[in-house]
Amino acid sequence: MPSQYQSSQFQQKESSMNNMFNNGLQSSTFDVFSSDNTAPVSRYPPAGNDIFGNDTATANSSNNSNFSNESFGNNQGVRETGIIEKLLHSYGFIQCCERQARLFFHFSQFSGNIEHLKIGDPVEFEMTYDRRTGKPIASTVTKIAPEVVLSEERVTGVVTTELRTEGSGGDTQGRISYENRGECFFLPYNKDDVEGNVTLRTGDQVSFQIATNQRGNLGATHVRLENPVHPVKYQGVVCSMKDVFGYIERADIVKEISFPFTEFKDSSKPLQLGDDVEFIIQTRNGKEVACNIERLPPGSVIFEDIDDTVMKGQVLKPLDKNPQNHLPSEPLPGRIRYRAPDYSEVEVSFGEKDQQGDFTLRHGDWVEFRIATDRRDQLKRATNISLLPESFVVSGERREQGIIAVLKQGFGFLRSVEREPKIYFTFNEVLEVQRKLECNDEVEFTVAQDPSSSFGNSRQSAIRIKHLPRGSVQFELLIEEGLVGVVTVVATELSEPSSPSKNSNHFDDVTFEPGVITLHSSSVKRTILYNIKDCNGKYIPKQGDKVKFNLYQIKRNKELIAMNIHPVNNTHTSDDLKYGYIAALKDGFGFIETIALDSEVFFRYANLNEPSSSLELGMEVEYTVSTRNTGNGGGSCASAENVRVLPPGTINDNCELLQPNVILDGVVSRPLRSVNPDQTEYAGIIQEVPTTEEENILQYEFGIKGLINKKELLQVGDPVQFQVDSKNRAVNIIAIRKKQRAHVDTIKGYFGFLTYEVEGGKKLFFHISEVTDGIKLHQGDLVEFVLVVNQRSGKSSGCNVTKISSAENSPPKQPSQRPEHLINRIRTISVKDDGSPKLIVIRQPLGPDGTNGFDPNARKQHIPGQLNEV
Repeated sequence: MPSQYQSSQFQQKESSMNNMFNNGLQSSTFDVFSSDNTAPVSRYPPAGNDIFGNDTATANSSNNSNFSNESFGNNQGVRETGIIEKLLHSYGFIQCCERQARLFFHFSQFSGNIEHLKIGDPVEFEMTYDRRTGKPIASTVTKIAPEVVLSEERVTGVVTTELRTEGSGGDTQGRISYENRGECFFLPYNKDDVEGNVTLRTGDQVSFQIATNQRGNLGATHVRLENPVHPVKYQGVVCSMKDVFGYIERADIVKEISFPFTEFKDSSKPLQLGDDVEFIIQTRNGKEVACNIERLPPGSVIFEDIDDTVMKGQVLKPLDKNPQNHLPSEPLPGRIRYRAPDYSEVEVSFGEKDQQGDFTLRHGDWVEFRIATDRRDQLKRATNISLLPESFVVSGERREQGIIAVLKQGFGFLRSVEREPKIYFTFNEVLEVQRKLECNDEVEFTVAQDPSSSFGNSRQSAIRIKHLPRGSVQFELLIEEGLVGVVTVVATELSEPSSPSKNSNHFDDVTFEPGVITLHSSSVKRTILYNIKDCNGKYIPKQGDKVKFNLYQIKRNKELIAMNIHPVNNTHTSDDLKYGYIAALKDGFGFIETIALDSEVFFRYANLNEPSSSLELGMEVEYTVSTRNTGNGGGSCASAENVRVLPPGTINDNCELLQPNVILDGVVSRPLRSVNPDQTEYAGIIQEVPTTEEENILQYEFGIKGLINKKELLQVGDPVQFQVDSKNRAVNIIAIRKKQRAHVDTIKGYFGFLTYEVEGGKKLFFHISEVTDGIKLHQGDLVEFVLVVNQRSGKSSGCNVTKISSAENSPPKQPSQRPEHLINRIRTISVKDDGSPKLIVIRQPLGPDGTNGFDPNARKQHIPGQLNEV
């Protein structure tokens, strides 16, 4: 009997040999059946008892015989296969593949260069018997090469024997019946021969290629399920949609499958990108097609499993922010190295959607992340990546401080402590993804070359922006306190916009001519510059005023400046106070509507008595008016100074409703100037809708105060309901607009898009400030909104956005439930520019129910040239 070690070694060798043959050659024990279904005839004689000789005894016996040809018994003529198990000085041992046997052979019986023979090589031999000892030995040993010949055409057959696992007993090979010229062949196949992650059942119809090895044995390979006896249902996600067909990303294997739209029978709601579906697979014209498609609840299909363990690692290869350098063959271009629980170093990849935010990562950054494993191919990647603060210490990068000066849609500008020009940044670079950005937020950042800028117009931008506690950023250093001087030159504004013109892109670039304060210190005359914004409270210095101030040094240019300026003797009298309502708010400035509705007054946020006050449209304010030289030959303009927010109801304009119970219908004939800056008059006009033809058409002025919803942008032609006060003005105005419904398509910082198509087939834009009650929206939420068209640009936007329900009334999916390349494919549209004529959709078709497309049941067949009667 063989030793336990020999038996284990034999099983490993036999398994290795069988796998080699089963993957390409197939096993050499194929059975061939005749058409009359007679029993198969074995190609080998019955194996005898398993014989395992001792190595030393066999060698001694063989050496005594000197291995002459006469010492071998009669050749049986049957060739067997085996694996070289041991090689000694002049002989070796072969482990048989077809039976439990270990045979001795002498090097003289090997046909070839013995130096080319190595342990583990597959060989072919004939078994014979040593005449002296009577023990079986191997003769005429030849080395075999794993060469397989595949048939060019695919053939069809039926599964007769299912695959069995090695632990279940029986034959681990399956068999497929195949008929050719009246003969029926039962071809073996293994698990590795089956395409796709499918399980073949008895009776399934399959197609395959016939593999023929060197010895002429046949087997089935590249087996593909065509028509199962019991249809197998698969799951996936709709990843692409064309004119009349689409593609589904399969959840069982990393592969896409096409489907015609006619295979989806639910006419109540058409399929959309990202829908989870279930389907069966059929073969049509030699191609797999998804059929009988059914929609599944959102979240049914999960491609990946995310480990709850938070890992810590270091970035080896960050993502390239330049879109021109992205390769389509690299869906996961990033690399992170981390230490596994067994203390081994492991590298894992990641993609664009795996970061918690779209900030810039650099080589060597320390990050936290979790491991996501694809269920289909077990591919692992890093996800939920967040940047650790220690990265800034390790990297040694130069960090600057500043404040947020300007906020636009998706981008803004920072005011740096160390440099003069404002620095551009995008919201994606903010490390705290969920934080709402506000002007004057104090931040820390790194300045780098903007990857989106062109070679000829390079610019710098702020990246890796981190918020700091309030009071951390200091633009000036205190040099001396309590100095007293005299204002010798009054500070003036050089330029400022007089109306909220949409054409101007420099609202925040209001410049000033600094003033001069003169003081005598130790019999030395000194002059110090100052700005209006550095004066305390409502005080505006005039020439000759004696003032007290503190001396500071500006960090970025080392210049001295006077701050915290206030008068020594309060001899200055402020102008008469004016009252009004906040009519418009921009970046860094706004406009106040006068009580008389004759104009609007410009003001800067720096002129607020309490700069930290939160401003809203329609707020009551008091202010003083200052007329200043614009400095560019533009004459003078009025601006509001010392602006102070008043409690609601402070302003008493002595107006009452003429008829409290009467509500009139009207139409806007002229909007406010904040809506249409081109008009000369500020006040809007509402024209009453007459109830009879003989009734006179009356018109009423209105301002921001008369709107119930101060954010309502009334445009020409909008129907409204209103009341009339004692000054014959329209008040309590409510816009009567048709409300639309759509789903949230995307959210990008302070704005987003709805699944409502407007001009050019684009998604409808909306600003987060238009969401009622400040509710946070998510992708897929159903909302109700009002469609508004800008009269100057002609662009549409959504206003008064109200959330109706969450996405399909279910919690949002994990972002890792979609593979990276699927997300990229859904959001990217590629158009091939080959110079050929193209058709461009300028308006999408809508059915009577408001959905896209046409009802297929509405079409009827007819003879060409004739119309069917309705």
